Amino acid sequence: MQVHALEMDDFFEEEYSLIGIHSTLEDYKLAYLLNKNLNARFYKAKEDLEFVREKKKSSFSIYKYKNIEFDFDCFLIANSYKGENQTASNQLLLTLETKTYLIPEKKKVDFFLKICGVSEDEFVLKTINRIKSIDNVITAYSIDKNTLKSKDFLIF
Repeated sequence: MQVHALEMDDFFEEEYSLIGIHSTLEDYKLAYLLNKNLNARFYKAKEDLEFVREKKKSSFSIYKYKNIEFDFDCFLIANSYKGENQTASNQLLLTLETKTYLIPEKKKVDFFLKICGVSEDEFVLKTINRIKSIDNVITAYSIDKNTLKSKDFLIF
């Protein structure tokens, strides 16, 4: 009987760059402004990124863009989800709003821009500078994905 042993090299880790964006804009408005400033074509994905944690469903919006010319994909992902929980207490119906984060260790980041494929540092820096020039974007910066505990949530 033949046995096949897997080595760590057999598992392919996706190559991507990650940009954190701080902004007060809604996701659709940020996607529109990214399209305008980055000469991109972000569109709303058919399905959101959904997770169930502690019996609570969270749904994070995703916008996609595929650059055919330079062969890379981009994803704009919201870092937070606001959900409502209704509880009954002494004949009162209380609604509590809870906030769930995709990457809990980066709670201050409003959106992530994931650039899949081999991307050069110069391209990432130019992209960050263009994002920073957008009104209502507070700041944008590169995030080292290896420092994230929850980076598995960015695999989709």
